Amino acid sequence: MALTQRLEFRQSQSLVMTPQLMQAIKLLQLSNLDLTTFVEEELERNPLLERANDEAPGGDAPAEAGQFSGSDGDDSGSQGDGQGDTDGFGGSGDAFEPGQEEWLSKDLGTRAEIEQTLDTGLDNVFSEEPAEAAARNAQDAAPTTYTEWGGGASGDEDYNLEAFVAAETTLGDHLAEQLSVAFTGAAQRMIGQYLIDLVDEAGYLPPDLGQAAERLGATHADVEGVLAVLQKFDPPGVCARNLSECLAIQLRELDRYDPAMQALIEHLDLLAKRDIAALRKLCGVDDEDIADMIGEIRRLNPKPGMKFGAARLQTMVPDVYVRPGPDGGWHVELNSDTLPRVLVNQTYYSELSKKKGKDGDKSYFTDALQNATWLVRALDQRARTILKVATEIVRQQDGFFTHGVAHLRPLNLKAVADAIQMHESTVSRVTANKYMATNRGTFELKYFFTASIASADGGEAHSAEAVRHHIKQLIDSEAPAAILSDDTIVERLRASGIDIARRTVAKYREAMRIPSSVQRRRDKQSALGNVLSTAMPDRSRNTEPA
Repeated sequence: MALTQRLEFRQSQSLVMTPQLMQAIKLLQLSNLDLTTFVEEELERNPLLERANDEAPGGDAPAEAGQFSGSDGDDSGSQGDGQGDTDGFGGSGDAFEPGQEEWLSKDLGTRAEIEQTLDTGLDNVFSEEPAEAAARNAQDAAPTTYTEWGGGASGDEDYNLEAFVAAETTLGDHLAEQLSVAFTGAAQRMIGQYLIDLVDEAGYLPPDLGQAAERLGATHADVEGVLAVLQKFDPPGVCARNLSECLAIQLRELDRYDPAMQALIEHLDLLAKRDIAALRKLCGVDDEDIADMIGEIRRLNPKPGMKFGAARLQTMVPDVYVRPGPDGGWHVELNSDTLPRVLVNQTYYSELSKKKGKDGDKSYFTDALQNATWLVRALDQRARTILKVATEIVRQQDGFFTHGVAHLRPLNLKAVADAIQMHESTVSRVTANKYMATNRGTFELKYFFTASIASADGGEAHSAEAVRHHIKQLIDSEAPAAILSDDTIVERLRASGIDIARRTVAKYREAMRIPSSVQRRRDKQSALGNVLSTAMPDRSRNTEPA
């Protein structure tokens, strides 16, 4: 086959992802917190963007540069006859005299010329800077109001009480403070600080500390000696390597770590299985003593480090509100507090366009105007899309809002996308990290999209979330003497018209962290025995004769 060269024309269509389109797609999947951060960065980067609710302090329009207040006649109702309040200039109510204006506008020359004119140095005339003098006077001045002494509430609108709240002490800081007191040697402090850095948020160390000795160049005995001291730190149970060691440390602090309790701590797996008979035999105690020992174990803290430096829980702010309407339907509205309000400052752009500058400056402000305009449109389109998708979800899941989780219908992204004439990927981005506040709680938008489970009688399919809710109701209502197995739950669900396999029931049960039927039987029988033993009077108690 001979190789030849030829010229051909081909016409094709392709979608080009412009930077503006990529930005709009990115904004669509951001949460309200991430969106606020993004808009704040754009406000700092783009000089033509401004907040819609920005106002000057006091609600008055800012005075233009180069003009004094009240210099052009009566600008406000409190000023008349061309004389304004000039208390802001030196605290005097007198206007500037012509001689003073000429002196202010006159060029005084360099520092050397000024000193030659005054026949002395400037340090003798201006002994300190105005800012330093004002700061010194403020420190010397005595408080004049009750709030300045630290009592009462401040009348300032910018007063923020949270600014005075002390920072939370982390677990590492708390242990480091005790480390500086417990050890005086540099080597021991280094080993202790290294071990403290390995402690997780629950207060536990890794099970194997052999690498720590190798990395520090210390012997295993030195590491164990420092660890023994660290395990005596507050809170009790910290720096343990497993749950048994954590509980044992706390029991030693309470002076309750006897041989019987040691045997119980070493067989926590039997306690988890509620095998009380085996524990009673291993510990060598009777039923009353084993019950007291288990009660002491339950009063201990298995995660002693959680009360120090725990991660702050962010309040979940809903993006959409759903309220009952007057006509029996549902009213869907956006949360205006989560929508950033930004405007394009066209006046500032027109002023900059009139000024003659470099070609690069003009192109920069033109690009800034385009980016600002596109951002405003993208934010508006994002709000409209979220409202459209949320409205369709409410329409599709009307039974859930009216009757509850049991009436949640199976729903997928394609059904919503076809109804609002959008692509599935757009609906997927809209429902990511968005929350809806309803009369039944606050849910993520993705919560309403569930898989479908076929009906046993060939009728309408059931939602997977509704089936999980049904399984939980069956297990919660079971009696201690008649625990439902997974096969029994399958039979009852099929009797209710839900065709489901046993492995699916087991998967849903494990996802809801519900133990097996054997474990539930032990738990409920143990709880029932504790209730009966508490209700029955102590027959061994000797009563005095009347």
